Amino acid sequence: MTDETETRGTAAWHGRIEHVRGTELRSDTAQTSGMRRFEAISGTTVGSERLWMGRTHVPPATNSGDHHHGEAETAIYVVSGHPVFVFAEGDREVRVETGPGDYVFVPPYVPHREENPSGDEEAVVVIARSTQEGIVVNLPSLWAPRPQDG
Repeated sequence: MTDETETRGTAAWHGRIEHVRGTELRSDTAQTSGMRRFEAISGTTVGSERLWMGRTHVPPATNSGDHHHGEAETAIYVVSGHPVFVFAEGDREVRVETGPGDYVFVPPYVPHREENPSGDEEAVVVIARSTQEGIVVNLPSLWAPRPQDG
């Protein structure tokens, strides 16, 4: 190992762990109608460089607007409720029905929306993205053309 590599490794080895309490999440992040996102881990909150993580709440009988998350891969863990994740496949809508303990993966640029069909139970999910920014691009529909397509 070179001295530079050893120094970098030592600095990382003796880095600091950041703690964000559930009551300290930021709500001034990108939003989509019908849902509320709360930012926990990001470049802004803890200085992360490649990761964004937060929590999303969808009230009963509510749908989010159609949107995508740009270049970010998105991993979702369902904490409570039974949210439905909707995306387009050809000319039809595909509905992925979930429950507590389930995981969902959304690839980059895939238009989708979240729905909470329950009349009385809020849906809560934890979201992790492969970018440190909470990228949200709101769309007029699931079939909206990508900017380079149209």
